[in-house]
Amino acid sequence: MKYVAVLMTVHNRREKTLCSLRALYGCALPDNCVVNVYLTDDGSTDGTAEAVAKAFPMVRILHGDGNLYWNRGMINSWREASSARDYDFYLWLNDDTYLRSTSLEVMLGASALLDDRAIVVGTTLSSDRHRVTYGGWVDRKLIVPDGTLQRCTSFNGNIVLVPGAVFDVVGMLDGRFHHNLGDIDYGLRAGDRGIASYVAPVICGYCDRGPQRPPRKTLRARLADLYSPLASAHPRHFFLFELRHHGLLPALAHWIKLHLRALMPHLEGTIRRMAGKPRDKKTQHI
Repeated sequence: MKYVAVLMTVHNRREKTLCSLRALYGCALPDNCVVNVYLTDDGSTDGTAEAVAKAFPMVRILHGDGNLYWNRGMINSWREASSARDYDFYLWLNDDTYLRSTSLEVMLGASALLDDRAIVVGTTLSSDRHRVTYGGWVDRKLIVPDGTLQRCTSFNGNIVLVPGAVFDVVGMLDGRFHHNLGDIDYGLRAGDRGIASYVAPVICGYCDRGPQRPPRKTLRARLADLYSPLASAHPRHFFLFELRHHGLLPALAHWIKLHLRALMPHLEGTIRRMAGKPRDKKTQHI
């Protein structure tokens, strides 16, 4: 018998969370597979926990105070799951991500081909089915599934299958990251420890990318956004990330660029060129 712990963290997205769970429980499973869900409700005020408990009483609901955010909420679920038993697999699943009915079979099958010793990443499409949105990355480009297992260097955490053997080597996400970067960091740390990551051969789910918020007008507001726990580029977290994976000078350079962008948003084009990013908006980057 194979046991899979599904790890989720949620905050005030009741309907999306319920839809995600419906899709999960609608997935086909191999005959010898059991799925247990560990869901951290991080201080929701919209009745998410109550709605989940009513619709899915089998879900193990944990509670946060609203300050865990994605990365540490996932750690909270992971810690509870790993304390409950030695699971064969841990599946990360975002609450705004909806699995296809064959996704678990596909990902578990892919893992078996890799002797259950590599990370398997699920790729998502936008809800209109026109755009690949999240998944595995190589050379800062998002990989499109092509029917084969493709190696990636890191990944978004929307749908990720971590075998128990990988968990024994890499451990959990790093709690020093609050919301972003923990998933990308995990893939890179796994690679540093000799653990490979692969993109599953087909699309595994659906998830829309969040809208990009334009810079706010006042300096105080822009700095508040920059240091928000939800910031996509929190300076302290990015400094840790860059220092760990690229060294001190890139970390310092990135720290300066992030603050220049907040101080002088009209220089965004120049800063992007300093960072070596192409101007083509159709190119997808981490």
